Amino acid sequence: MKRVLVAEDEATIRDFIVINLKRGGYQTAEASNGKEALELYESAGGDFDVAILDIMMPEMDGLALCKELRKRSPGIGIIFLTAKTQEIDKVTGLMVGADDYVTKPFSPAELMARVDVLYRRVSMNAAPASDEDEITLGRFTLNTKNRTFTKDGNPIVLTQVEFQMMEYFFKNPDAALDRDDILEKIWGHGFYGDKIVDVNIRRLRMKVEDDPSNPQHLMTVWGLGYKWIK
Repeated sequence: MKRVLVAEDEATIRDFIVINLKRGGYQTAEASNGKEALELYESAGGDFDVAILDIMMPEMDGLALCKELRKRSPGIGIIFLTAKTQEIDKVTGLMVGADDYVTKPFSPAELMARVDVLYRRVSMNAAPASDEDEITLGRFTLNTKNRTFTKDGNPIVLTQVEFQMMEYFFKNPDAALDRDDILEKIWGHGFYGDKIVDVNIRRLRMKVEDDPSNPQHLMTVWGLGYKWIK
């Protein structure tokens, strides 16, 4: 069953989200604050595919809740709900582990498109093996069957978005990938997430580079995008 955890303190918005998720075939659990959401997560044994978190909530805000969920489940998909004025919170949210964000006010179609994309990404963990299960580039190995990534044989925990980005780079080593192409490949056609690619690259560098401030593998191609150097 497709399960989504919804944490939003405004009842009208929360009801709106839940109604549309149920129409889309999702099972939901809803909370009015971060603390309650974390308790729901624990009581369900972490059995959620996606979490939709409002940033501004009482008792435990969305950023703190995101950190706690990421500690417990690298694989869960996390979407933040943000206001148009919360630009710094969008960046902060991505840095603490969110996969995506939706800006209020949003349409049912926009929300469901984001949830569907993220759910498909999460469900890939159970997908059959591809023709090329393992790709090794220098010190790094990416396994597309069991969705693991290692450096010098040591595992690096990646979110679903991070793994998909690394898979795109590893299947195109040494190729300069346009920022817009990365955006469309990972987040889908029509997504206009300014900063979301750059923030995720910064987050990836913190995980894969020996010195994130002086990257040797995940390189910037000025005026275009990024590339992975073997």
